[in-house]
Amino acid sequence: MNRTDYEILCSLALNRIFGYKPSHARALIARFGSAGAVFSQTPQALDEAFGPFSKFRSQICQGALDDASAELERLRSLGCTFVPLGSQGYPPLLAECEDAPAGLYFRGSSPPQEVFSKKKEYVSVVGTRDISPYGREWTSRLVGAMGRSAKRPTVVSGFAMGVDVTAHMAALEAGLPTVAVIPVGIDNIYPRRHAALADRLADTPGCAIVTDFPPDTDPVAFNFLRRNRIIAGISRATILTESKAKGGGTMTARLAASYGREVFALPGRIDDVRSAGCNRLIMEKIAEPVTDAGALPRQLGLGSVARSRGPALEESLGACYRNADAQTVARLTDIALQIRAHRGIDAEQICSDLGLDWGSVSAALCLLESDGFIVTDLLGRCSINTNYS
Repeated sequence: MNRTDYEILCSLALNRIFGYKPSHARALIARFGSAGAVFSQTPQALDEAFGPFSKFRSQICQGALDDASAELERLRSLGCTFVPLGSQGYPPLLAECEDAPAGLYFRGSSPPQEVFSKKKEYVSVVGTRDISPYGREWTSRLVGAMGRSAKRPTVVSGFAMGVDVTAHMAALEAGLPTVAVIPVGIDNIYPRRHAALADRLADTPGCAIVTDFPPDTDPVAFNFLRRNRIIAGISRATILTESKAKGGGTMTARLAASYGREVFALPGRIDDVRSAGCNRLIMEKIAEPVTDAGALPRQLGLGSVARSRGPALEESLGACYRNADAQTVARLTDIALQIRAHRGIDAEQICSDLGLDWGSVSAALCLLESDGFIVTDLLGRCSINTNYS
């Protein structure tokens, strides 16, 4: 076994042993010079390093390396790898954090050193699973603005429902690389409904799925909180778009601030529980408010935004429904314009505002959504597609 593979093997073993105590692994590596050197020490040197009552001392043994070897072989059969702390492919900013793991499990079509490069910028976009139309729209807008910036960053998030998956999808649509930090083993995806998106992300150059949890790790509540430190640690800046006061997104933003990183938050209504975390971080001066998508890249140090004007809504509607009669096109246009003017409006309110019957409005909404002009949530609230807003 060559030196590089041996270091990977030893780092993987340390990560398995000290997964929930990563500072212990870092201390051993710092004391002895490398992960490989830890496993090369005499029993006396290890006894001195651990002290007389450590429960971990007995785990620094050949058995740990044998288990790591079997796991590494399995990883490679799955098309995955393990990136040790201190190696070229380890996220450079994460390495600065005291609680950074001894290594990361990695899945992607590009090599780790290409995904995690000192020459690249990394921005985390996080928030609630209970995303609103406002949160979905502005998460997409903010990521889209970064996609048009002079220096295009990698978008990092947690692959959860709501803000996270919206950020990942918006990044892919904008041609930005994106990294998903998952709270389960690299051989798993959570939630399972995002399996197809995970495959797409892993197959896209520059993108990756990472975790510090060993294979076969299930989604346990505590692991979601531990996962957040990696999201915050990878990135120079974190953007919170929607989150409850004690939500996971808010906790990630606070972690980022504790690492000395920049934090930004999208303000929301003061009576909206989903914006309570954002508003509180702004009030406490932990986060800078994001009030203009076009100005965000400059706030992040990414340079100016190349302004691009999408097709006008009325023109696009006319082109899409050119074979329909004039009355139908006019009704669809009126409804679409009403939705653009009143984000979150529902069918009942549209009927009242435009004096239309329920059947006509319901049919129009179905058609507009299927053709990509609007989006609706589970409560029937409508928002215009960001391409036409």
